[in-house]
Amino acid sequence: MTVDYVTIVSFVCHDDITVDLVFSDGTHQHVDVGAFIRKHPHPQYDKYLKPSNFRKCRLEYGNVCWGNDLEFHLEDLYENAIFA
Repeated sequence: MTVDYVTIVSFVCHDDITVDLVFSDGTHQHVDVGAFIRKHPHPQYDKYLKPSNFRKCRLEYGNVCWGNDLEFHLEDLYENAIFA
């Protein structure tokens, strides 16, 4: 599915390293970012397993990101398919 016209309009990062996303078309997703990081460990990403670092996410150009290190394709977040 192409979601070029869809953006993230709000999000909540949780201490269990998951994020709730609301998209501009009303779609909601609960994405387990922690599971992705644990499956794909890397020093740049591992720091986001600490809740205080994970909560420092921001919305940028309609997508959620963490620092300059971690962000996912919008389509993967929309489909809750960050493991694909």
